Amino acid sequence: MSTHPLARLTAAEIDKARELLSGVLTESTRFAYVGLAEPDKRPVLAGEAVPRQVRVLLLDRATGLGRDCLVDLTAGAIASITEADATIGGQMPILDEEFMVIEEILAESAEWLAALAKRGLPVEEVRACPLSAGHFDYEDEAGKRMIRVLAFHQPDPAELVWAYPIDGLVAYVNLTERTAHAVYDHQVFPIPREKAEWDVPARDTLKTIEITQPDGPSFAVEDDVVTWEKWQFRIGFDMREGLILNQISFDGRPIVYRASIAEMVVPYADPSPARFWQNYFDTGEYLFARYTNSLELGCDCLGEIHYFDATLADEQGAPRSINNAICMHEEDYGVLWKHTDLFNEMAETRRQRRLVISFFVTIGNYDYGFYWYLYLDGTIQLESKATGVVFTSAYPGEGYPYATEIAPGLGAPFHQHLFSARLDMTVDGVNNAVDEVDAVRVPVGPDNPYGNAFGRRSTRLATESAAQRLADPAAGRVWHIVNPEVTNRLGRPVGYALHPAGLPVLLADESSSIHARATFATKHLWVTKYSPDERYPAGDLVNQSHAGDGLPAWTAADRPIDGEDIVVWHTFGLTHFPRPEDWPIMPVDYAGFTLKPYGFFDRNPALDVPKSTAKHCH
Repeated sequence: MSTHPLARLTAAEIDKARELLSGVLTESTRFAYVGLAEPDKRPVLAGEAVPRQVRVLLLDRATGLGRDCLVDLTAGAIASITEADATIGGQMPILDEEFMVIEEILAESAEWLAALAKRGLPVEEVRACPLSAGHFDYEDEAGKRMIRVLAFHQPDPAELVWAYPIDGLVAYVNLTERTAHAVYDHQVFPIPREKAEWDVPARDTLKTIEITQPDGPSFAVEDDVVTWEKWQFRIGFDMREGLILNQISFDGRPIVYRASIAEMVVPYADPSPARFWQNYFDTGEYLFARYTNSLELGCDCLGEIHYFDATLADEQGAPRSINNAICMHEEDYGVLWKHTDLFNEMAETRRQRRLVISFFVTIGNYDYGFYWYLYLDGTIQLESKATGVVFTSAYPGEGYPYATEIAPGLGAPFHQHLFSARLDMTVDGVNNAVDEVDAVRVPVGPDNPYGNAFGRRSTRLATESAAQRLADPAAGRVWHIVNPEVTNRLGRPVGYALHPAGLPVLLADESSSIHARATFATKHLWVTKYSPDERYPAGDLVNQSHAGDGLPAWTAADRPIDGEDIVVWHTFGLTHFPRPEDWPIMPVDYAGFTLKPYGFFDRNPALDVPKSTAKHCH
């Protein structure tokens, strides 16, 4: 059994958890989620012994019953089992096994077959695309395990199906009963017929780039603990959140206890009757880290690479390994600092370098990479890379306001990719606070007679309700996470500044279902008082969840956050108005944020970076 409380689950531990649950398993039981039940951070930081526990979500496919189980590996016993009431909360996450039977279910629906026949399409050439159902207060769906299905034509197995949407047709499927609950044939649209060809002749003008480190990398890895320069952290991985960085410190000083992408929602903007419901929580509904890619040297990662494999559980509760799930390497990042001085003839340059820790997932049509960067000057950065294939529709005609025509007759609905970073902060200790800092204009007056002055305004966010904030790029708004109990040599609190990109938050109307279910995405910033069971900003069971779960429910208590053990939640992402250049495969688009030291150090922490050893430098 693993010795550190935050160590990743091993194959043996997954096997042990399944063995302990064997008495409650039936032939139709499936494992929807298996993950480390992380202990309260306070005893972990105190070095106290804590039980090794595993959280398991079980789904009975025959009945739809969901059970939330806590298995104590230390005691060798089941600690608790709670039945999930889907009539008042969400359903268990969606299984791959459920996706795989959709075409079989629909092939037995007379209404589905009639809709395809009307379009002259043989059922064997139609790919059913199952998608999460959301929640719309439909009485006939209450408590039922539902999925909604759009379709694409695939005239040839080698064809990219996204080129041929069968628009205007949607099926609502009951996954427990394995029946087409309803089929709606709203409108027949022409199916676009231009192939999505990307096997084009390759250019021959690019010369080879080789990245070498003849002395090897500067990092060391021992039992998932990474040491690089003055940084140290522990690698974690979870089938829901993916890559986790635990206990990030610089030169022995703690900064972040736990950093992860805790949720992700992709709301679509097409209000047509076949598509209005399209909103996907790739993290909470699909547990997207199940689809982590095995990364390849020279393709996904370049240079002197260290890979970490990931061990997850399959839907039978057995361990499965993803080789090369996490890639870690160093990158040169240009100039770190430089000065050529007029008076003392100084001419000095130092080069920046960053450590990159990344993983990539493929979820349906999209591919997402998540890259954590640690820099020599104490900066932390997260970058999300979105690529893959845009979700397509028929293009109704010139001037349609909710989609772009990306190929003849082929539409790509407007949508957003909104992520929630969960940052459990420990800036030089557990008790932290958040100040909102804006640049402000100063009017002409006695203290500013020429009008050139400008200043800044700092506002302490004292409660959870006061800390639900939007970015303001015009004011250069940043949020300083500070430790009021620790000061630098100038007598000011040490801190880290969260720099948001300040792009749009959730654009759906406040009365919409997705606004109620993804309330976390309506603000760039939330701050909560730490609680070990508050892990997911849209709630615990997101699939078909109702309104108000997660952050809105927790912050209703309006707990104090000034000088407390706090968690910072940051919403960031992309608003995607697709371009023709995004077809047939989308060049990477980027989103993210940066954490920069602000008063955490007494002076530039990268003064000791040595001169470059390149033969042409110095």
